[in-house]
Amino acid sequence: MTIKAESPEEYIEKVPSERKEAITKLRETILSNLPEGFQETMLYGMVGYVVPHSAYPNGYHVKPETPLPFINFASQKSFIALYHMGIYANEELLNWFVEEYPKHNKTKLDMGKSCIRFKKVNDLPFELIGELVRKMSMQEWIDIYDENLKALKK
Repeated sequence: MTIKAESPEEYIEKVPSERKEAITKLRETILSNLPEGFQETMLYGMVGYVVPHSAYPNGYHVKPETPLPFINFASQKSFIALYHMGIYANEELLNWFVEEYPKHNKTKLDMGKSCIRFKKVNDLPFELIGELVRKMSMQEWIDIYDENLKALKK
């Protein structure tokens, strides 16, 4: 399910009504916990939080004109998706999240490399998501990204 929108507000306006409250609360949770420097934008048809070019001029290595992605969320056909690039790039953060998840949610964790899927709107653990968002500063994300990028090029 693709929602065409020019802004996060328009995106949320177009989300199916049964998900609107959860998506709104997810956005509010991210915004109220997002470390300084990240910028909210639309990216890849989703609401995204990125390192702006002013802080990281190289941009995303596969598409340098795109700012460096950090977190995105989307209302997909069968679930709400939260994409956190830091989980994908930092094993310690991934392990922390996997260990903490059962303390906040009774459902089985459904996740891919950087994608956490929530099939029911009541399954979003907002407190845990807020903690996850706070765990990595913009500079920490840039450093981890650069470190992983160097390893890729070897």
